[in-house]
Formats: sequence, structure tokens, C-alpha cells
Amino acid sequence: MVTDTDHSTGGPPPDHDWERVQASPEFVELRRRLRVFVFPMTAFFLAWYLLYVILADYAHGFMAIPVVGNINIGLVFGLLQFVSTFVITGLYVRYANRRLDPVADKIRTDLEKKGA
Repeated sequence: MVTDTDHSTGGPPPDHDWERVQASPEFVELRRRLRVFVFPMTAFFLAWYLLYVILADYAHGFMAIPVVGNINIGLVFGLLQFVSTFVITGLYVRYANRRLDPVADKIRTDLEKKGA
């Protein structure tokens, strides 16, 4: 059963027009900033991973070249997949802290002021 109260606070539900919020210049800018980072970084990572898979499948001689002792280029490339994942995560956190969070905080603050 749906009621006209907000169960978390016991008061009336917030009166937000979410379509208006999504169309606001701040929200449009937030989405643009997110896409500017996410799409190129995703393309980079997928290309990097695909390069690793293709080399592993078709360049056995190259991937078997020893680097140090029993460690070969294939093992180094495989470990770099993990390293690149952590680097990308760190870059995203830094980017989000600087470019996304301030805009998201402003949107949230504006919504909370209108709802109060």
C-alpha cells in the first residue's frame, strides 16, 4: 500500500520534479563531465586488454621472451592488467573528487533547500 508519507522521516514525500532536475544545466554538466572521463578511459582499457589477449594468442614467441629469470613479457603484461585497473580507479577517484563531486554536492544542496 502506498501512502503520502516518507517512511524514513515520517513526513510528506519530497516535492521534487526529477525530470526538471535532469534537464537542469548543472545536471547536464555533471553527466557531460562523467562521460568525458568514463568513455575514453573505458576505450583505453578495453584496447589495452584486447592487445594483451591478441598478443597472448598470436605472438607466443614475443610473449615468451624472458625479462628476468622465469618472468617473461606475457607475465609482465598480465600483471600490468591489474596495475592498470588500480591506476584507472585512482584516476577516477581523483577526477570525481575534483570535477564531479562539487557539481553533485551543489545539486543535492539545492534539492535539500527546496525540499526543506
